[in-house]
Amino acid sequence: MSKIESVTTKWLNNMAFETDINGHKIIIDAVPEVGGENLGPRPKPFMLAALGGCTAMDVISILRKMHVEVAKFNVTVDGDLTEEFPKHFFKMHVTYEFTGIDLPLDKLQKAVSLSEEKYCGVSAVYKKAMEITSEIKVIEG
Repeated sequence: MSKIESVTTKWLNNMAFETDINGHKIIIDAVPEVGGENLGPRPKPFMLAALGGCTAMDVISILRKMHVEVAKFNVTVDGDLTEEFPKHFFKMHVTYEFTGIDLPLDKLQKAVSLSEEKYCGVSAVYKKAMEITSEIKVIEG
């Protein structure tokens, strides 16, 4: 049987909404040019954050199991939006940036590959709707 996740979004005023995700309240708002007060981020960037967070958690979990210690790890997700309505992402690019000493590139690539191809549910859904590309950067230190 499938598991149902639920998120509630409540209108506050003007273009501001409060979304409750796992007990964490997030304000979503629009820019003043369209009636908002810029009290929080816009909705579409959450799609980028969902992909970045999903794959980042996978990669760190996999690397821990491989006994690979990184000093720093950042994931940046860039999304290309259409110009016509409804404006939506048609491409996303994920950059995995690892910092550490003598990091084993083969294990970093394996962890990223496992996340992208097997474990990240966000990536699995997004791949059905758009092109997703990625790259790995390693910084010694």
